[in-house]
Amino acid sequence: MAKKSMVQRDLKRARIVAKYAEKRAALKVIIADPNTSFEEMMAAQEALQKLPRNSSPVRMRNRCQISGRPRGYYRKFGLSKLQLREAAMRGDIPGLTKASW
Repeated sequence: MAKKSMVQRDLKRARIVAKYAEKRAALKVIIADPNTSFEEMMAAQEALQKLPRNSSPVRMRNRCQISGRPRGYYRKFGLSKLQLREAAMRGDIPGLTKASW
């Protein structure tokens, strides 16, 4: 089980990312547009830098939905390797079986 403070920190980051997503996207369009003047592009870059650091989506961490574990995360299931194994053994995940050869 992950520390509750770390899980809460990631939830806070997710809220901040959602809050500033539209503004960040608009600034990035201005920066990427080849017809934008140099001054406008620099102003957009400065505005992007002044946004909160946690508003960037790359700062979010994938965590297990059950335990909050940040490592061994399977995107397809949203679970860590430990929780995925337990769920598979209980038969909670349809079509997933333990390999045997």
